[in-house]
Amino acid sequence: MHLLVVGISHHTAPLELRERLDFQARGIDQALHALAQRGSTREAVVLSTCNRAEIYAACDELEAARGDVVAFVSAFNGVPACAVTPHVYEAADLEAARHLFRVAAGLDSLVVGEPQILGQVKAAHTIAAAGQRTGPVLNRLFHASFGVGKRVRTETRLGSGAVSVGFAAVSLARKIFGDLAGRSVLVVGAGEMGKLTARHMKSQGVSHVTIVSRTMAHAARTAEAIGGANVAPWDDLDAAIAGSDIVIAATGAAAPILTKARIEALMRPRRNRALFVIDIAMPRDVEPAAGEIEQVFLYNLDDLQAAVRENLARRATEVALAERIVAEEVEKFGIWVRSRSAIPTVVALRQHFEDIRRTELDRLAFKTASMPPDARARLDEITRLIVEKLLLHPTEQLKLLGDTETVGAYADALTRLFALSERALDAPDAPRDDSRVEPFRPKERGRR
Repeated sequence: MHLLVVGISHHTAPLELRERLDFQARGIDQALHALAQRGSTREAVVLSTCNRAEIYAACDELEAARGDVVAFVSAFNGVPACAVTPHVYEAADLEAARHLFRVAAGLDSLVVGEPQILGQVKAAHTIAAAGQRTGPVLNRLFHASFGVGKRVRTETRLGSGAVSVGFAAVSLARKIFGDLAGRSVLVVGAGEMGKLTARHMKSQGVSHVTIVSRTMAHAARTAEAIGGANVAPWDDLDAAIAGSDIVIAATGAAAPILTKARIEALMRPRRNRALFVIDIAMPRDVEPAAGEIEQVFLYNLDDLQAAVRENLARRATEVALAERIVAEEVEKFGIWVRSRSAIPTVVALRQHFEDIRRTELDRLAFKTASMPPDARARLDEITRLIVEKLLLHPTEQLKLLGDTETVGAYADALTRLFALSERALDAPDAPRDDSRVEPFRPKERGRR
């Protein structure tokens, strides 16, 4: 079975296209169900965030699945294939695993090291697993990615400093206002991104933070989480904007809530007082044309790329350490992948030796019949342990071979040397999830 990832992200697609390929808006469950109906994949996970839309799949026919998944991304979202295909990236097998590990580690994020992505990866897997769209391959892959994310956060300082969109927003605000002490901040929306951005602003000494949301209860909870923030009703949004220096737009609205005309009207009484607007919503909350208004400084998610480059330069050493961790974990995952092709042969070899052991014990049954029951049990145990010890090293080495081609060659040689039958190789009791198969490890026993 092959691994495949197909997607678009901030690296390959403009914000306008990413807004149109939003699986969250149309329902992850529905996307998984629709993809399963096409039949090209056996397992699938859909990861959809502000900056990426990716499908991870386990499939039998790599080329067929690749073309079908690309077509699905286009068809499900109602976007012409000609608009999607030029921006799509693909990776297969261990490169697909490497990509996911880098995503989970925050290495592929808009702001490198941002912590939210690991939770989003976990949530994507949870949805797919709950819908029974995952199996042994993607379960193993995603759980390995969780471990990568944890290692990077505990063994490096990649997660310190400028690690979020909120921090990038603060960096941009400083370029406009200099010191942020005494400035007023308005957060439109009560979601996680707005809350995190407000916390960053508050840490810079801004004098007031106000939360506006369509639901006052949501705004109140966000204000409480921030600490010391005010709450204003949705109907007072214009007045709240008029009294603010910095506006963080982070709602889940389907269309812009702040048009050019609306902001233009609010700017007239400000008398050249600058307004910094950072639109971190997806789809966007602010019409792009609003940035043409004098003294209005509008930035969206794509504008944060400059902050990303600065962040990368400062933390190049930590990035190198994180990449080393990813490489180590890809190698571990590769060992597991290669071991999968050896499992049928390992199971067949064990069964072959067990059949020989049982046949010989049965052949000698007339000689052992006079032995006490505990002696016969001990004989059975001794012969079983001998078989286990004989097979321990060969089976472990077979599962640790360097590439699938070599595994195949060794497996074929063992099949021929021991005349392993096709029936044994296709035995129904052979474990499907070989992540649970452990090599023989004889029990330690004291001497008698």
